[in-house]
Amino acid sequence: MPVLAVLSVVALAGCAEDAQGRNTDPDQVDSVEVPELGVCRQLTPDDVAMPSNATAVVECTERHTAQTYAVGQLPEELDDTDYDSGELDMFAYDTCSSKFEKFLGADESLVMRTVVSWAWFRPSEKAWDDGARWYRCDVVGGGEQSEKYVDLPDTAEGLLLGRPSDRWMVCVAGPSVSGSLKIPCSEKHDWRAVTTIKLGEPPDPYPGDRVVEVTTRDFCSDSVGAWLNYPVDYDFGYTWFHEAEWEAGNRRSVCWAMTPD
Repeated sequence: MPVLAVLSVVALAGCAEDAQGRNTDPDQVDSVEVPELGVCRQLTPDDVAMPSNATAVVECTERHTAQTYAVGQLPEELDDTDYDSGELDMFAYDTCSSKFEKFLGADESLVMRTVVSWAWFRPSEKAWDDGARWYRCDVVGGGEQSEKYVDLPDTAEGLLLGRPSDRWMVCVAGPSVSGSLKIPCSEKHDWRAVTTIKLGEPPDPYPGDRVVEVTTRDFCSDSVGAWLNYPVDYDFGYTWFHEAEWEAGNRRSVCWAMTPD
């Protein structure tokens, strides 16, 4: 084979891997078929940052950081939408988040206080141009701030049923919640996410930064005090979201208690 041809093949393989993660499976790269449900992968935060993913699957009894919990065809009304349309993100938020709660055995408040999160993927741009219109939702062992993901059990189904292990709940180590890295509560920590507050319904317009912050602060002050059994003195924190997150579908802020427990 001529050297030029060899270099071309290598370059194409490199582009596919850059676009769809490490350790790609060639059969998945531009697949138009709906992905397999229930399979596991070793994903990283860099993989999750990409719109499409073709990382090779591994046995779920082996070390893995992700598991596919929902797959399917996009609704027909999205057939003609752009590849990077916000409508796709809205569909993914509604679909993946609701199925995420059911898969883990949790409600909306609890899933906002866990270290695990979800990511969604669409076909490659080539597969999209070829007519592929599927989605894939994966549970991953970490969140937006994670530098690396933790390993998941053989299956993450029912992970948050009953009283979840501190290994899966989110805490913070640092002088304040803001700007500190989120970690599992099984590690040494200073703050624990203990409750959430719902600030609106799906069709509601964004009430504005000031209203969201003040409403969150006042609720968390009372809620954390109750969670700590009304001590004379206590510290609390809160994390709230802005208009971009509201438009993406989020309606909850999180309350944090300063506690090493």
